[in-house]
Amino acid sequence: QVQLVESGGGLVQAGGSLRLSCAASGRTFSTYAMGWLRQTPGKERDFVAAISWNGITTVYADFVKGRFTISRDNAKNTVYLQMNSLKPEDTAVYYCAADETTTTIRRRGGRSWGQGTQVTVSS
Repeated sequence: QVQLVESGGGLVQAGGSLRLSCAASGRTFSTYAMGWLRQTPGKERDFVAAISWNGITTVYADFVKGRFTISRDNAKNTVYLQMNSLKPEDTAVYYCAADETTTTIRRRGGRSWGQGTQVTVSS
């Protein structure tokens, strides 16, 4: 399994930007599809975005299309989520996830997760 540690969360005003990072340990990082999920209190974890092992395929939830961009750097064992035009409804704990494919991340939320990073967007 791969161990994941998220960072980059914080407080930002509506319309602002944040860049989340997820550092992975293990030599097999480049074989995993990676993704981001988010969760608010009392709700299930929602899929946000995913990227294939080679970075060629990306998938986004409809509510972030055009605003968020997922990317990865396999040399640094890191996946990123650039979040622009943030809205108060984007407030959540964001989790990094790893799994076999972007499809499995979207459908079942991944197999490995980090501890999460809080993103708060004020209006």
